[in-house]
Amino acid sequence: MLSAVAAKRLVSGVCQTSWRSGVTGLMSARAYRGEAPEDSKGDLIEIPLPPWTEKVGETVDIKRRRLLYESRKRGMLENCILLSLFSKRYLNTMSETQLQQYDRLINEPSNDWDIYYWATEAHPTPEVYDGEVMDMLKEFTKNRDQEQRLDAPNLEYLDKSSQ
Repeated sequence: MLSAVAAKRLVSGVCQTSWRSGVTGLMSARAYRGEAPEDSKGDLIEIPLPPWTEKVGETVDIKRRRLLYESRKRGMLENCILLSLFSKRYLNTMSETQLQQYDRLINEPSNDWDIYYWATEAHPTPEVYDGEVMDMLKEFTKNRDQEQRLDAPNLEYLDKSSQ
């Protein structure tokens, strides 16, 4: 008769052996076999958003604060980082016209990936968003100074009294 320790080792060894063979079989069955089939995008769901409307009666200071918040809280991390760093650098010096362009750019498109692709010039920018602010964003995105942009800026920069 087997001792309890020996029985435990035997069961453990059998389980590990069957697990390894199962995993090995899985890996070989799922290996890359060439071109992927064309994606029909039939499973893509577009969620309609309410149309963008400019906020009437909003002071420039409030608009800057709102845009700063909206630049920071995006649907995807890449835009959170890109837009929050962009807004940190440019928002306080933008004219009212530029603020309006930026507001429309970050709030009207229903897909954050569109903004990212336009900024990185992976896709052409639609005429309605192509302008001075988009040019600034595209240039900022090129990161010619090779700044480290791994995270959104800390919130301390919001408090001007701490500077």
